[in-house]
Amino acid sequence: MENYSLIKLLQKFPSESVNNLEEKVIAELEGSGAGSSINGASIALAVGSRGVTDILPIVTATVSFIKSRGGNPFIVPAMGSHGGATPQGQSDLLEAYGICIRKLGVPIKSSMEVVELPCGELKNRIFMSKPAFESDGVILINRIKPHTDFHGSYESGLVKMAVIGLGKHAQAMEIHKFGVYGLKELIPLSAQKIFSTGKIILGLGIVENCYDQTLHIEAIAPEKIMEREPALLELARKNMPSLPVENIDVLIVDRIGKDISGVGMDPNIIGRMKIAGEEEPSCPHVKSIFAADLSEKSHGNALGIGLADVISKKLFRKINFDEMYENVFTSTFLERAKVPVVAENDRKALAFALRNCGAVELKDARIVRIQDTLHLGKICVSENLLTELDSNKNIEQLPGFYKLFDGDFLSPSFEL
Repeated sequence: MENYSLIKLLQKFPSESVNNLEEKVIAELEGSGAGSSINGASIALAVGSRGVTDILPIVTATVSFIKSRGGNPFIVPAMGSHGGATPQGQSDLLEAYGICIRKLGVPIKSSMEVVELPCGELKNRIFMSKPAFESDGVILINRIKPHTDFHGSYESGLVKMAVIGLGKHAQAMEIHKFGVYGLKELIPLSAQKIFSTGKIILGLGIVENCYDQTLHIEAIAPEKIMEREPALLELARKNMPSLPVENIDVLIVDRIGKDISGVGMDPNIIGRMKIAGEEEPSCPHVKSIFAADLSEKSHGNALGIGLADVISKKLFRKINFDEMYENVFTSTFLERAKVPVVAENDRKALAFALRNCGAVELKDARIVRIQDTLHLGKICVSENLLTELDSNKNIEQLPGFYKLFDGDFLSPSFEL
């Protein structure tokens, strides 16, 4: 395959964000009234494994606030079965985001031990992390955004963290055995049971803008989380980035990873869900997806490769199958971990991806290249898409062309 040229574009999204973030966090915590009851108390801060951009300053400010009120904070990894469902694996994931005793000055109590809570009439059992349960109170800290597996009033956020995150591997296994029904219906019902125990004293809900900056952060009393989260989810949905065209022959994704999306690349962006019984997104329509690499922070967990049609051998060699399989068997959505076509190099990968498009020649192919599904401000497209994008006032074309390949591998493209 000859070398091919693409054009670089900037997508302009709304960029409103929180100024003086740590001050805002402190103000929210003070306004919540939580400070009046934590003097001398052991407070667990539940922190997840997702790549929340400002998680370190947010947690740092929360730790400072609790200490200033005489409390004794510590961190509990709240990430279900992630990190290979091991204490060390979950600590390692947090440390990759700077959440560690060295930076925060508070202990990380990472354990897979759980305590079973009363479930009443529910079909499922309910669990909570033992260190969290043994604390005097838990503060949930999580980003609220559309989920990669299902859509409903409660998707990825405080409600799910209270159940799956804090419930560790045991809870993830328990909920996921019910499939999508467990995610849509049993998580909210289980969360209500958990909030009624009084163990959760506050939630810090984070919404990010299209540039992964903190758009909104809000302290929510536990009795208000079920009521408030759907509105924050809608705010997050309105501020999601998107691809600039709906019909694509080949989508090149430079990297996938657990720090980018729970399934490596966001189904809401690429238009692929691959869950039996769940309707596929209406757009975009992508014929072939080529995933080129795996992010370092994924620690080998390549869940989501099954959403691609072709991957590079470079990505394949980085896969930790034990980590990925533990994650996918917990979710039960096995399609997402199935290995697609593996190409020797990136040049061959594009050739395979094009062949999957049927009677489409390279010169006519509608090609889009992105860094990952979390960062869509800078993208690359084939020249034949420019006419379609001319009327889009939120697109800025950068001058010149650039070669897609450097030898047999993708050339750097996002250092604009």
